[in-house]
Amino acid sequence: MHSHPTFEAPARRQLLIVDGHAFAYRAFFAIRSLSSPDGAPTNAIYGFIRMLVKMQAKIKPSHLVVVWDGGLAPARMSLHPEYKAQRPEMPSSLEQQLDQIVAYLHAAHIFSLLQDSCEADDLIAALTRQAVTAGWEVVIATSDKDFMQLVSPEVRLLNPQAKSDTLMGPDEVRAKTGVEPTQIADWLSLIGDAVDNIPGVPGVGPKTATDLLRQFGSIDALFQRLAEVGSDRLRASLQASEKLVHRNQQLVRLNCELSCEVELEELVCKPSDAAALRQLYAHWGFKTLLRELDPALQPAGDFFPETAGAC
Repeated sequence: MHSHPTFEAPARRQLLIVDGHAFAYRAFFAIRSLSSPDGAPTNAIYGFIRMLVKMQAKIKPSHLVVVWDGGLAPARMSLHPEYKAQRPEMPSSLEQQLDQIVAYLHAAHIFSLLQDSCEADDLIAALTRQAVTAGWEVVIATSDKDFMQLVSPEVRLLNPQAKSDTLMGPDEVRAKTGVEPTQIADWLSLIGDAVDNIPGVPGVGPKTATDLLRQFGSIDALFQRLAEVGSDRLRASLQASEKLVHRNQQLVRLNCELSCEVELEELVCKPSDAAALRQLYAHWGFKTLLRELDPALQPAGDFFPETAGAC
């Protein structure tokens, strides 16, 4: 009797996409004061590395990319010149750490992506579409609610601010908002987004927006059947805000059509350059991370508490 050779199924392709600026900000404010032996701030660098390593251990992706903002999208700025205008400038002590974080990514062989005049949100949307079209799964690490519009059975969100480690899939989006992921752009267009300086319809909060989309299905259908809105005040407010809502749709919808200057396979997870990491950690004074690179030097009982003093 002949035995047949066994073939392994192709490895699962899962892409983890990290919103670089959002994570750098979070790391910067999570660890207040930390500096290298030469006095330069390192709190954002250390926090970023810790969070990224923790996420990789949890998700175990086959591919990984950190995406950075390359500026505001010209199309959104021409539609709404005040778009994101209220955002404070980046603290200079965070800004001077960004190049160092990118240096870490290069040493760790993690792909770092920035395209001029491209918002990270749109690049992430375009990469997500590319990966899903290729049959991959995607996890987006972000706390930005705009990304709920990308959620599907293949695309889930990992919120670094959430107490639970649960990934947000379609069920979680429905539970949080009351609408489908495909309705999120319309939902946000009605309620607005203070974070991005996008005003909503006066008198329409999340619950009213959910009720309207459950009744009408979409913004287009809502305005075609405006006479069916029961409340006179709400109908009048919607009627007066029709142009604003349609503009909001263009601001809120992520641009999946953006051209990405990267091939998916370039994002494959590779072993780090331990010598380059050792050099960086020594320069920054990260003793714990140095010890983790060389487990043989690890003293017994040291479990690397994630505190500023234990770096």
